[in-house]
Amino acid sequence: MHSQAEIDKFNDLAHEWWNTDGAFKTLHHINPLRCEFIQKHSQVRDKALIDVGCGGGILSEALAKLGAQVSAIDLAPQSIEIAKLHLYESNLSVNYECIEVGAKAAQSPESFDVVTCMEMLEHVPDPAYIIQECAKLLKPNGMAFFSTLNRNFKSYALGVVAAEYVLNLVPQGTHDYQKFIKPAELRDMLKQAGFELVALSGMTYNPITQTAALSADTSINYMVACQKIC
Repeated sequence: MHSQAEIDKFNDLAHEWWNTDGAFKTLHHINPLRCEFIQKHSQVRDKALIDVGCGGGILSEALAKLGAQVSAIDLAPQSIEIAKLHLYESNLSVNYECIEVGAKAAQSPESFDVVTCMEMLEHVPDPAYIIQECAKLLKPNGMAFFSTLNRNFKSYALGVVAAEYVLNLVPQGTHDYQKFIKPAELRDMLKQAGFELVALSGMTYNPITQTAALSADTSINYMVACQKIC
């Protein structure tokens, strides 16, 4: 359910994860807003939380700082190694594993209060599968958070052409427009996985000030909070 080409792409960039001026600089810039959105809908302190598609641990560490008991998984082994190494610098506690989400769900069903899966769904061939496995990881009434990109002309122009080739916000080839997900499509996937939508918010990014903000505009980047109801 995962593309080896995508895994290889992030393996090749693994050394860049904690370079705040490097390939993943935009993730560092939007990270405070991601945490704010998560905290708004689920206080994470002392909660068992799993970060699915954690990469080098940018969000995982931030959530650990907020007091969550964080586990984090990714299929790119070099990213996981970088994430583990960075714990020596941050002195935080995160349980990193290189394991597929379905395997983790089979290993630890209904074990987590919160699941985060941010900026990942647009990189996998079957996002509905990922969402279903995230639901299996959650305890009843647990909260899940997903973020992705809408699929329309504006998101292609700004999320691919401008971001990758004009402003160099992310490396060229980061995104495949065909894998972008419309909010209505994501709603259907969530419903099929047993989730109830709690909140949907757009996210805007200013490349000049390097800051992000929540917005009613979901035409490019957006985030959802949802609750497991079955």
